[in-house]
Amino acid sequence: MLPPASSGQIFIISAPSGVGKSTIIRNVLAEVPKLKFSVSCTTRPIRPDEIDGKDYHFLAREDFLNGINSGRFLEWAEVHGQYYGTDVHPIERWLKEGNSVLLDIDVQGARLVRCAYPEAQTIFVLPPSLGVLEERLKKRATESEEQLAIRVEAAQRELMEAPWYDYIVVNDNLQVAIADIKAILRAGRCSRTAQAARLRAFLLTLCPS
Repeated sequence: MLPPASSGQIFIISAPSGVGKSTIIRNVLAEVPKLKFSVSCTTRPIRPDEIDGKDYHFLAREDFLNGINSGRFLEWAEVHGQYYGTDVHPIERWLKEGNSVLLDIDVQGARLVRCAYPEAQTIFVLPPSLGVLEERLKKRATESEEQLAIRVEAAQRELMEAPWYDYIVVNDNLQVAIADIKAILRAGRCSRTAQAARLRAFLLTLCPS
């Protein structure tokens, strides 16, 4: 009998604000077994509707800086005076247990994670068009016109990074986008990297030393 896969895989999802990435991720996590979600750490203040440990791990600035110095974060960045980062320790544990890990990070963080884990698979979620993205941002009614313009400009910069991602999913239809992400996760678990231990064991039965 072939051995089980020795470790899980890392999947990275990136998308501009307003594409619907959070909704997609929430549905995928509910439907895919043995898939862990990495909750990011931040120094920004917690909002009234947020839960520590669910939305973010909210850290004191000193604790975050100590984490940087001790190598706690797989990737981190300072955004508008606040720090954001991905804690590497639970990820390492989940991978050893054979779980796959889903990371929701921006394009800068995705590049850093890919450097540390070259086998990580990257997924970029596109809107049907830039016009549709603008309309979705307007419907949220959470930003002023000036803030909305900044969001759209940031989205354009992020969209330029999409070509280096492994997979592109267009969120034109939510259920189709969810199904596409699930198909990518399933295919990833059948990749040569994920099945390396099983493949090696199988080949050794054909060519015993």
